[in-house]
Amino acid sequence: MASAAQFPQFPRPVRALLGPLATAAEGMGRQQQFIEVISANLANAEVTRTPEGGPYRRQVAVEGENGIEVMEDRRPGRTVYDPGHPDANADGYVEYPNVDVTNELVDLMIARRVHEANATVFQAAKAMLKSALEI
Repeated sequence: MASAAQFPQFPRPVRALLGPLATAAEGMGRQQQFIEVISANLANAEVTRTPEGGPYRRQVAVEGENGIEVMEDRRPGRTVYDPGHPDANADGYVEYPNVDVTNELVDLMIARRVHEANATVFQAAKAMLKSALEI
């Protein structure tokens, strides 16, 4: 009879089957972070005054080795001549956020599609695992 010492501890076969689920779930989580940053940019696209002073600055999510890092886009925003605006400078110009709504919407659609693709992979892996358990 075989003893427990004869069987390797790692990798465990059941955990190996869960790998695709974990990979797809991680992908969905990362895309969710991208979606949250893009949503914040869209929500603040017209904010000309923040607690820190000045207009809202676009946030950019960048995927690195340690996950998602959110950075501030330091490019200047558009300026509009509106001397009656409370945030107008001495020359009557208002600086708006550096958020391009069209680009943000395109980025949002891409992030949403990648999230959906990961959800599809998750569902397929779950169905395969369920079928394997029925054998």
